[in-house]
Amino acid sequence: MNMIRIAIADDHTLFRQSLALLLQQAPGMELVAEAADGPSLLQALAAMPSLPDIALIDIDMPGMNGVELNEHLQASYPQVKVVVLSIYTQERIISRMINAGASAYLFKNCEKEEFIQAIETTYKSGFYVNKQVFEALQRVKKPSTELKNINAIAIELTNRETEVLRLICQEYNNSEIAEKLALSVRTVEGHRNNLLLKTGCRNTAGLVLFAIRYGFFVA
Repeated sequence: MNMIRIAIADDHTLFRQSLALLLQQAPGMELVAEAADGPSLLQALAAMPSLPDIALIDIDMPGMNGVELNEHLQASYPQVKVVVLSIYTQERIISRMINAGASAYLFKNCEKEEFIQAIETTYKSGFYVNKQVFEALQRVKKPSTELKNINAIAIELTNRETEVLRLICQEYNNSEIAEKLALSVRTVEGHRNNLLLKTGCRNTAGLVLFAIRYGFFVA
């Protein structure tokens, strides 16, 4: 099994050091960078011969906040999956971060078992949604009869695209979806790409957020 390479950006020293210690003790995980703010993390990434798989970032940081840091990461290092760790539980903030490309959103009071699970699931599936985030996003659920992309433009999904979307939400990868629907992997990849184009989502986490809003994903 490949080691999951992880970077951290959080200005609270004790919290950051506690995360680092936890990750160093977790099987299959490797801490490759630790920074107190966004610019320091970006500087560390620019000097790395091999990028991390996951970046754990806070939202409320001095100089460059997590929203701005996420934008930089999406623009310069889109292959790095962003997991937000925050005290903020408002659905508008969660939605904003996921729509901007973050793969997962965790509250800072989560249990360490869930923290590890979130990293492993994000690494494997490209997203992680827990009960609290799901319930927060449910509060902004929209009528399923009028689908709109993130730019508020009306769209339509085919029956097959809807099937693929539901299976994505169940954490099936392209090969597993292909087997389940008796399709080729390339065909499934085409449906996934069409879903991203139609919805305007950046990644799998964005598709899951779209699915929650319109009732395609029922936890």
